[in-house]
Amino acid sequence: MRIRDILQTKGSDVVVIAPDSSVRDLVTLLRQHNLGAVIVSTDGTTMTGIVSERDVVRRLATDADVLSARVADVMTDVVHTCSPQDSVDSLMATMTDHRIRHLPVLDADGHLSGIVSIGDVVKSTITTLQYERDRLQEYVSS
Repeated sequence: MRIRDILQTKGSDVVVIAPDSSVRDLVTLLRQHNLGAVIVSTDGTTMTGIVSERDVVRRLATDADVLSARVADVMTDVVHTCSPQDSVDSLMATMTDHRIRHLPVLDADGHLSGIVSIGDVVKSTITTLQYERDRLQEYVSS
C-alpha cells in the first residue's frame, strides 16, 4: 500500500497555521479540528514547519506563559516528510525511527498534498490485514 492510497481514503485536506500566530490560537485550532499537529505555513502550500501537542507541552515545561508565544517559537522546523508514492511500510519505519506521529506529504514540486498520522497508518494496516484474512478464508473455504 502507498501513501496515495491512504490520502484517497482520508482526503488531502491540510490544516495550517501561520508562524506568527499565537500558541493560544494553535491550541484552539487543534481542538476545533481534533488534531494532534498542524502544518506551519505562510501560504498554505509550502511548509515552514510542523507543530504538535508535544511541542506545546515540551515548551510548557520551561515557559508557563507558552500560550502567548508565537507558533514559530515552539514549532519543529526540521520536518520529516514523505511522498504519495512512498510505501506505508517505509512511513512506519520513519515514524518509528524518529519517534514522530505525523508526516506531511509533499508532491513532486515540494507542495503540501496531505498529512498522514500514525492513526492513519494503523487504520490502513488493519484494513489490509482484514482484506488478506478474508481472501484467505475464501480460499480455504472453496
